Amino acid sequence: MMNINDINKRIKQRPPFQMIEKVLEVTPGESAVGIKNVSINEPYFMGHFPGAPIMPGVLIIESCAQLSSFVFDTDAADPDAIYVLAKVDNFKFSKPVIPGDQLVITVTKNKVVGPFAILDAKVMVDNELRAKGTMTFTKADRKQIFGE
Repeated sequence: MMNINDINKRIKQRPPFQMIEKVLEVTPGESAVGIKNVSINEPYFMGHFPGAPIMPGVLIIESCAQLSSFVFDTDAADPDAIYVLAKVDNFKFSKPVIPGDQLVITVTKNKVVGPFAILDAKVMVDNELRAKGTMTFTKADRKQIFGE
């Protein structure tokens, strides 16, 4: 299990855009399970939607994507590696996520095709499915993207 301090050593995102707060398990190269606690203090709730706060679906997908980095970059050995989300397929949202919910996210490697890794994601709240879908990633070199 990884707490927020352990996660900060491994994940590239930081608040207010860091979505994963606890990692319960990782099977390197295969799967990961993590937690996202949904708080009313998150800035997007001011506008999505006033009086009826719902976590945007794109941020649920981002939470799944951030957890996926633990499947790929198992030891954070390459600081120049960035795993880029290339495609999102068939994400379905069965019930809104609201403040106070705790997302239990599971990502599992489906297959690797050339430079692309395909992962399936499942998001649960209180043992109830809230979202699921598939994401495709590719590894990019930070220097190629930003010219550093």
